[in-house]
Amino acid sequence: MDPHLLRTLVAVARWGSFSAAAEELGYTQSAVSQQIAALEADLGLPLLHRRPVVPTEAGARLLEHAGPLLLRVEAARADVRRAAAAPAHRLTVAASPLSVTPSIAGRLARARAAHPRLDLTLVTFDRDKVAGEVAAGRADLGMADGIAAPNDPLRLPDVGPLTAVGIAEENLLVALPAGHPLADRAGLRLADLVDAVWLQTTLCPLERLRDLLGDGFRPGLAYTGDDVHTVLNLVEAGHGLTLLPASVGHGVPVVAPRLSHRVELLHGTLPPGPAAAVAAALSPSPAG
Repeated sequence: MDPHLLRTLVAVARWGSFSAAAEELGYTQSAVSQQIAALEADLGLPLLHRRPVVPTEAGARLLEHAGPLLLRVEAARADVRRAAAAPAHRLTVAASPLSVTPSIAGRLARARAAHPRLDLTLVTFDRDKVAGEVAAGRADLGMADGIAAPNDPLRLPDVGPLTAVGIAEENLLVALPAGHPLADRAGLRLADLVDAVWLQTTLCPLERLRDLLGDGFRPGLAYTGDDVHTVLNLVEAGHGLTLLPASVGHGVPVVAPRLSHRVELLHGTLPPGPAAAVAAALSPSPAG
């Protein structure tokens, strides 16, 4: 199946228009129509209704596969280019919002001090997008964070042959309003809070808590940003509880179940050079 034809199908479905897809892709409308027809002939099934332009049932199923397939193709190209590329002194690190813990920030500082010519840019993405940015070659390294059982790997999208290494792990805190009846506890069991109202945030997805602990965790206000101060202000105002890493410093420690805030370093092929040096600097030493 030709990835160029798949890319055209994705564009037409996204816009609901052959002409808009042609403008995005730099093709003529006739060329887009011919590519869709070629893909339909290859599969022997209609993929798009024409009026209005919406996917057929077969087209919708193919679109479910198209995104991951196109990303894997992009990842393969990027991996080959990385293996053959000369070392670059300009590096981009894709990082999820809570991945830059104090210890990791310190390791980055030491890496920059050891490589004064290094031009390092840190770009924030949702944790599920970090792996894709690295796989596609838009970032040289990635750092993704999430909630996990101690020493368990994070659940990250399968985007191709990436290496994932745990580089930090710390305790979790329950962020509570100052006047909350449990705010003065030395520790909290999450099982005692399943009936509480919880913020819906990308920093602490409720579906992850339900995966780990079962049903409960009533949804409160939804916040789609990633600013920790905003989250703490919302908690303080009574919009819901949330979990944050201990380095944030506001909350009561989680004592059961045993969960941690974990950060993993993601990378593809790393020939000798600055990217490999930064990856080594970010990885914890065997002693700790």
